[in-house]
Amino acid sequence: MPGAQTKETKLPRRTALKQTTLAETIYLELLGRLQRGEIGADDRLLDYEIAGEFDCTRMPARQALMRLVNEGYLMGTTRGFVVPIITTRDIREIFEVRRLLEPAAAASVAKTLADEQLDALRRAYEKICTAYERNDVELMIAANTEFRDTWLAGVENTRLVSAIQRFADHVQHVRVKTLKRPETQKVVVASVGAMLDAFMLRDPARIESALKNGMKAAEHEYFESWSRVE
Repeated sequence: MPGAQTKETKLPRRTALKQTTLAETIYLELLGRLQRGEIGADDRLLDYEIAGEFDCTRMPARQALMRLVNEGYLMGTTRGFVVPIITTRDIREIFEVRRLLEPAAAASVAKTLADEQLDALRRAYEKICTAYERNDVELMIAANTEFRDTWLAGVENTRLVSAIQRFADHVQHVRVKTLKRPETQKVVVASVGAMLDAFMLRDPARIESALKNGMKAAEHEYFESWSRVE
């Protein structure tokens, strides 16, 4: 129409989007290292070193580090960021929360996991068995995480999934040390095997029981080897 003004459309700010994406990339990479036990209690993370590794400014590196602090993976100090010291009380409280969350969450996907996901659970368990035979702690941890993440993918409540993953990850550097014991590895093989059988039967009650028993056994192993960790 004559005299009508064209409404101006503002485009998104590409610079901000790029920075957010970079911070997310750094966060995921550091999270992966923490989950694999590559960052331990004796390591110290500095924002300028992280920035140098990713060839970026310190801002996205610090954003990623602060996100890990907020989620409990790291703690800030005057000399950088470190993995929090896990006490026996922390371990007990974390297992208490996990017992409340994981068995019920796993049971809820008993009927909905796709056949492909069941196959993925079986493959993850086979890797766990291989890791035990080879005494390969790194493979044991990766396969155990793969098993958990596979059934977690069927849980629709994303906040519940995030909570379960965080609490499991918070004891990761302790798990690395305890899994060096063949006795602990043997417990993992048996526990995950029982979980796999329950998932294959698509039996909610049996799945819930298997996870509760598995966590009870894992907690026992933690405290059985705690003096060695100390």
